[in-house]
Amino acid sequence: MNHVLYFLKQIHDFSGKILYVNMLAMAGIGLLEGVGILLLVPMISMSGIIDLGTGNLPFAGLFTFLDGIPESIGLPLILAVFVLIVISQNLINRRIAVRNAIIQQGFLRHLRVKTYRSILNSNWSFFIRNRKSDLINILTTEIGRANAGTHSVLQFLASLIFTCIQIGLAFILSPNITIFVLFCGLVLLFFNRRFLKRSLALGNRNFELGRRYIGGITEQINGIKDVKSNTLEKSRMNWYESITEQIKKEQVEYTHLKTTSQFYYKAASAVIIASFIYFAFTMFNAQAAQLMMVIVIFSRLWPKVAGIQASLEQIFTSLPSLRAVEALQQECRQACEHTTDLSSVSPLIVSERIECRDVSFRYQDQSDCALKDINITIPANQMTAFVGRSGAGKSTLIDLLMGLNQPEQGEVILDDQPLTSDNLLSLRQAISYVPQDPFLFNISIRENLTLVLPEAKEYELWEALEFASAADFVRSLPQGLDTLIGDRGIKLSGGERQRLVLARAILRKPSILVLDEATSALDTENEANIQKAIEKLKGKMTIIVIAHRLSTIRSADQVVVLDEGKVVQRGGFTQLAEQKRSMFSHLLQNQLKATH
Repeated sequence: MNHVLYFLKQIHDFSGKILYVNMLAMAGIGLLEGVGILLLVPMISMSGIIDLGTGNLPFAGLFTFLDGIPESIGLPLILAVFVLIVISQNLINRRIAVRNAIIQQGFLRHLRVKTYRSILNSNWSFFIRNRKSDLINILTTEIGRANAGTHSVLQFLASLIFTCIQIGLAFILSPNITIFVLFCGLVLLFFNRRFLKRSLALGNRNFELGRRYIGGITEQINGIKDVKSNTLEKSRMNWYESITEQIKKEQVEYTHLKTTSQFYYKAASAVIIASFIYFAFTMFNAQAAQLMMVIVIFSRLWPKVAGIQASLEQIFTSLPSLRAVEALQQECRQACEHTTDLSSVSPLIVSERIECRDVSFRYQDQSDCALKDINITIPANQMTAFVGRSGAGKSTLIDLLMGLNQPEQGEVILDDQPLTSDNLLSLRQAISYVPQDPFLFNISIRENLTLVLPEAKEYELWEALEFASAADFVRSLPQGLDTLIGDRGIKLSGGERQRLVLARAILRKPSILVLDEATSALDTENEANIQKAIEKLKGKMTIIVIAHRLSTIRSADQVVVLDEGKVVQRGGFTQLAEQKRSMFSHLLQNQLKATH
């Protein structure tokens, strides 16, 4: 029962009083159902078919007012009341169904919005820890399964309320028979606990299978080029056939579990009904009216009891999904970076410098530091380049400067103010970031650009495209700015994608421009054009560059060389190049050899 209460608490936190209004309406339906059953006796007696002898029934006094009414009037009157009760019952039932749909769909949306908002507001380390496919699985499959459990909880409540009212009515009619039947029912429920345990275990297996399925599919679609080029289709198909076979078996097992439990209940209900009819005559001396009423009540009640069992099985199967959603939300709350409305945040103006003071950083679950005792100053409105071998810590340092990660020791200083959660969003509002692997949405070029500046004018879009040497190829496209570019911009070349991302960064008019090997996918001519454009930006904004091709940073005001997480050199390009047997000189010589 604790599992049901756990589910119910989540629904209550969302729906509030609407849930209780629905429960009262369910009780009203149960009462109307009871009144309809009670009317059966006077209807049958007044029909003249048989006299059931209602004189000794507990509610016999309710119908004394009919004694002075002729049967020609009384029977139509009772029938009219019966019809009115049935119509009222169905109207209330319809209203409950609509309200339940509002609760269920509202709770589904609530889970989706709350979970997605929690994910978006989480810090960068959260995304490093979690697989993208696991987050997608939670947001799609598991929230959907949890919502199926919500429907089952509402069905469970309806069946439970109806059952309690009907049992109360049966107890008034014949306490002995009712106690006997309830005892049999409780014994049946006790022995069917194993079905609930199996349902919970099945739910856990379904969650794990769903996670593996979404994870594998996401990885393979993302890496479809490698799959095709390395002829991995057969091995990937074998994996897919294997996991879908497991999913099929789990679904068949769930159907087998559900039908087996329902079979036991229906078979047992037939035995119990036959037993209590037999004992009603032989031991309890039940009157015909009493017996008929109890039979009618329990014949309508047992399907509801079976429905309770089915709802419980669905709840237990869905429970792992809801707990997974809750666990993710809890992890996101612990990793929450901000809850501020970005529209109220103004960009930070760095007028003097960005500084790292004794900064060290290590990734979670790693013993070695990715950065060690970093002390550097990045002058405002100048160009600073970071170079070094792969794994030297360049991207990690950039993540710290942008506030994506926080130092384990030391601090990042912005004009004598430490970078904290209070000014983090202001800093990000001032930054435009161009990654080495450019990302574009599956929308038009215009929409991709205006994501960062929705109110941008047409001429501003073309100015940014001209700056990034992208205007000519955009004009040559069939729909120009309104051309759809496909998933991640797949309809464009790598260089075209990179130029569009650079144009988007410039359109934002940042005060800090971060370029992570932003010209790596460009040809020599376009790279030269971009370098000239960046030259024009010097003095207008702070430019931070990660460079592998050292020829692209000849005009940098400062070059910082990293190796194994430490700053090993710092100075101007020419100054560092003249230092023989240094890391920078070694990197430069290797690149010169590679170009010859």
